[in-house]
Amino acid sequence: VQLQASGGGLVQAGGSLRLSCAASGRTFSSYIMGWFRQAPGKEREFVAVIRWSGGITYYADSVKGRFTISKDNAKNTVSLQMNSLKPEDTAVYYCAATLQVTETRIPRNYNYWGQGTLVTVSS
Repeated sequence: VQLQASGGGLVQAGGSLRLSCAASGRTFSSYIMGWFRQAPGKEREFVAVIRWSGGITYYADSVKGRFTISKDNAKNTVSLQMNSLKPEDTAVYYCAATLQVTETRIPRNYNYWGQGTLVTVSS
């Protein structure tokens, strides 16, 4: 399984970015796909998750209403649309995949990780 994250960059507070995660290597219909982030000096934290089959989504409270996770079955891609960005959203963002359907907010439950893409939000 390979996950390739892209789309990070520098944006002003209030702006938007769209992250993408290209998945390859197997059929992902049974997988849960998550986005996590890690700010300097902090632990990796849950951002959003989507079930590839059915499209059920969950979000961290800190991003609810601002971020939207989605998937494109044809392209095997999971995206994270980030609006109304805040300086505290600054972090390296990672996409990840797991077959575990419970406790999907916990990073250690994910088997596969992308390389991360840096998002910097200036004030």
